[in-house]
Amino acid sequence: MTDAFINRIGTSVPANDVHAAFVAFATTLMPDDRLRRLFRRMADRSGIAHRYSSVDPLPDLTSFRLDHDNFYRRGEFPGSAARMARYRDGVLPLALQAIDRLGPDSRLDRVTHLIVTSCTGFYAPGLDLQLVAALGLDGSVERTLVGFMGCYAAFNALKLARHIVRSEPGARVLLVNVELCTLHLQETADLEQVLSFLVFADGCAATIVSAEPDGLRLDRFHAELLPDTDSLITWEIGDRGFDMMLSGQVPNAVGTGLARSGHRILGGVASRDVELWAVHPGGRSVLDAVQGALDLAPDAMAASRGVLRDFGNMSSATILFVLDRIMRTARSGASGVAIGFGPGLVAETLRFRIA
Repeated sequence: MTDAFINRIGTSVPANDVHAAFVAFATTLMPDDRLRRLFRRMADRSGIAHRYSSVDPLPDLTSFRLDHDNFYRRGEFPGSAARMARYRDGVLPLALQAIDRLGPDSRLDRVTHLIVTSCTGFYAPGLDLQLVAALGLDGSVERTLVGFMGCYAAFNALKLARHIVRSEPGARVLLVNVELCTLHLQETADLEQVLSFLVFADGCAATIVSAEPDGLRLDRFHAELLPDTDSLITWEIGDRGFDMMLSGQVPNAVGTGLARSGHRILGGVASRDVELWAVHPGGRSVLDAVQGALDLAPDAMAASRGVLRDFGNMSSATILFVLDRIMRTARSGASGVAIGFGPGLVAETLRFRIA
């Protein structure tokens, strides 16, 4: 059976670093000093230093207008149609930037399949057809959309790419994971909801998958549904954008689920025998839960914690930022495990090896 490899990854984020601005804005939403102190304490412990957004905030976040484009206004946050228009305008430039960073040897002229993944916006004709035109791809390229699956969607896109390559060894698959999470900010004083906005950011990853034995070999995928957790992460389309609910119980559920199902998730391999760990940085407490449940060394998830610090949680694109860091530094032959979590609650896993 033909093996499939991630040959290269290119990443991009918008120009606006908004983490400090969001912390300042969110503090003004809290109705009393106790909640403001609690929020600031949680922000300080988040493990995040930078997050990027297509929205450019104004210096004074106590005023009516919150950004240079007048997109967010106190008491008048935009409806879903306005947010989707902003999404449509923003994803193509970000995707092209990530694709450009694949480098001159990415051989886009040989791409046979295009997979676009996103959970933060929809429109048609979509980004897939825009990319076909912008990149000059053959009009017969096979296109697939992986939509609205949340943070673990990249795993499902990689599964598709692996199936394609194993059935068509000459295939060259381009994956584009693009998310504009910050377009769904809500004006709320609910602390749990505000804390969920504290981690999310915009970003894009472009990936080439083929049978060429270069990069990272995709060895085994496994999905594990954690029982009685379906209400802990929800993502629904509302009148004023997409409504996220990220329960504070998620880290405990992740830790309990991994402790119970770790042997299946790891395919019988002991965690101590895994050299490389790429865990989706859904938040500092999620990474802590994984580390505790699998008894990992303190520095085992350095790549994941570094991406969380430098970019926050960019939903489906984030795990590819982590894998990109690992591919740049890992020794040839090293084996690893990637794990992501999302609505369900589902743990999606990948065993891989550096070619």
